[in-house]
Amino acid sequence: MTNKELEAAIEAILFTMGKAVELERIALATGQDEDICRKVICDMMKKYCEEDRGIQIIELDGSFQMCTKSSMYEYLVKIARVPKKHVLTDVLLETLSIIAYKQPITKVEIEHIRGVKTDHAVNKLVEYNLVCEAGRLDAPGKPILFATTEEFLRNFGIESLEDLPMVNPEKIEDFKIEAEKEVELELEI
Repeated sequence: MTNKELEAAIEAILFTMGKAVELERIALATGQDEDICRKVICDMMKKYCEEDRGIQIIELDGSFQMCTKSSMYEYLVKIARVPKKHVLTDVLLETLSIIAYKQPITKVEIEHIRGVKTDHAVNKLVEYNLVCEAGRLDAPGKPILFATTEEFLRNFGIESLEDLPMVNPEKIEDFKIEAEKEVELELEI
């Protein structure tokens, strides 16, 4: 198989699947080595970028997906007319952040961190496909564990969870002090 044929096969796979495909599956489907496939995909990614095309290939945690460049969104809106845009409120973002950094995590653990009920927020995040059930905790009641999805990575433009920004330890201490002061103020009232 020539490089051109392999590129065409990979392009067809990614276009047809419409979702992220693991490198291992691409290599298996094309009968090629994973390293060769990765090199060809990386070359394709570079070529699409250099040619300033409307599509791109992105890597999501060891998988690859062909998708539209975000700069083309305005054209898609005009053609689709009814774009489904999810609004992430502060509550949803806070809940999503907790899940992203602490996953897998139960609702009870999220509620303990936030200090309020999280049913609505977690349900909305599941509805938006940013969070999913990731199994059950081996504890009484077998509570559901939640984790982020591939859609989360895609929406936030990161390849893997290792790309999440690190929180400065000094900031964490400041947050703890601030939270303790707020609790003291509420108790005084």
